[in-house]
Amino acid sequence: MRTVDLSPLYRSFIGFDHLASLMDAAARTDKQPSFPPYNIELLDQDKYQITMAVAGFSEQELSIESENNTLKVSGIKAEKSAQSQRKFIHQGIAERSFERKFQLGDHVKVIGAELEHGLLVINLEREIPEALKPRKIAIGTGKVLESK
Repeated sequence: MRTVDLSPLYRSFIGFDHLASLMDAAARTDKQPSFPPYNIELLDQDKYQITMAVAGFSEQELSIESENNTLKVSGIKAEKSAQSQRKFIHQGIAERSFERKFQLGDHVKVIGAELEHGLLVINLEREIPEALKPRKIAIGTGKVLESK
């Protein structure tokens, strides 16, 4: 895939730096490794769910952080002692550390997370502030009020 240089657009568009930084971040996330596999579901109009397959990880080895519209999920496998080294004939379950980042839309917040049966489920919800919600404007009678 070819990379696109957007720097000429930065000189002629004013106030679109946020959009440009999101596009740059999206281009960088394409280079993320494919481990661990995940699903993103739309549960309702403003509710989302990310499900990640993290077989072999415990709650203590997983970390979820949300900062500046970026959700970072990381798993760090604990070091195993030399005595407990197992000899695998075939090892298909990956036990390597990972870090995966997701760009969140404006006003998307992490509601909670659960780990069950090797699946990490992260619930998200878009909470639009009252000031930004559409509001109904009443239509007046057409009479102009006189100032007193």
